[in-house]
Amino acid sequence: MSSVSPRQADPGLGANLMEAAARLLAEEGPNALSTRRLAAAVGTSTMAVYTHFGGMDDLVRAMVHEGFRRLNEWMVAVEETEDPVADVAALGIAYRNNALENQHMYSVMFGGSTLGGFALTDEDRQYGRYALAPVVSAVARCMEAGRFRKADAQLVANQMWIALHGLVTLELGGYLVEPYDARTLFRSQVCGLLVGAGDEIDRAMASLRAAAELS
Repeated sequence: MSSVSPRQADPGLGANLMEAAARLLAEEGPNALSTRRLAAAVGTSTMAVYTHFGGMDDLVRAMVHEGFRRLNEWMVAVEETEDPVADVAALGIAYRNNALENQHMYSVMFGGSTLGGFALTDEDRQYGRYALAPVVSAVARCMEAGRFRKADAQLVANQMWIALHGLVTLELGGYLVEPYDARTLFRSQVCGLLVGAGDEIDRAMASLRAAAELS
């Protein structure tokens, strides 16, 4: 019998297990997430779960961390420009793009009801809070440039995150209906947030167009 471990035989098995776990949680809920179901979905043995993650709780934790790692990749890829308002808009676009590309992961990474009995610690949630840092920085630059009114940049960034997170969640859930498509609603929401923060509507729309062209 071969002594080669699942990790050695398939370096991508850990990532495949996380993807399958995210899909099961998002589509069927926590009761569907068992080592047997997960192994069958990936085409491996139940031992592979323990080999890679130690147990289901560790797998869920690793999946949430991976979800925020992917989000952070999108956010830090947004390069700083001379137009800080366009940068804020670009970060919003990056947030939505990540959600669309990683829908199952996005559905469970915030530790909502889909996680069931799999509890996250405050340290786990800190991974999500780091993702807001580029937005706080860009908002502060908007205030320094006189495009946004002076305020608490952290608070304004949080308000924007809450609004866009809600919109994206509705989009993924299929709750955005005609006559407006999701892209139109998203851009309208972003523009509204920029104006609400203090920017002039014409300048906000121009910055949003510039961000969209670069994204």
